[in-house]
Amino acid sequence: MTAAADIALLVLDVDGVLTDGRLWYGPGGEELKAFHVRDGHGIVQLLAAGVRVAVISGRSSPAVSTRMRELGVSEIIQGVTDKARALAELLARAGLEPRRVACLGDDTPDLGLLAGVGLPAAVADAHPAVLAAAAHVTRAAGGQGAVREFCDFLLAARESGR
Repeated sequence: MTAAADIALLVLDVDGVLTDGRLWYGPGGEELKAFHVRDGHGIVQLLAAGVRVAVISGRSSPAVSTRMRELGVSEIIQGVTDKARALAELLARAGLEPRRVACLGDDTPDLGLLAGVGLPAAVADAHPAVLAAAAHVTRAAGGQGAVREFCDFLLAARESGR
């Protein structure tokens, strides 16, 4: 496992990580998402510390694009069926080694992401297979501050050098 202090990129799943995993639809069929404001602040702090942040999601949502751009996240990859390949392409574009990447996931479509990074992590309420694949598990559930908790973990590691 990579030391948390060496992480240069955090990859996040969306549904079940940045949200609580529930899908909400408005009266016109539009998809609605609720994001935890503290997760957003953790992302902003991580970016300010020089750690890149990206999202890779199997679903596509204008709400995700809007929220991520609002936070300063430029790598927004949505609507992919092969998350591992999307990750490999992202790392090639970014010129990063997988060992310098952390990923926070929640369900079995994220297993390919977790297998391809140096620091695989899961939210507290993740699927058992994801929990088993994770080197770090948050105390908070997805959509309930888990991203902020993991960002704080990475920032503390950078400060301490561990």
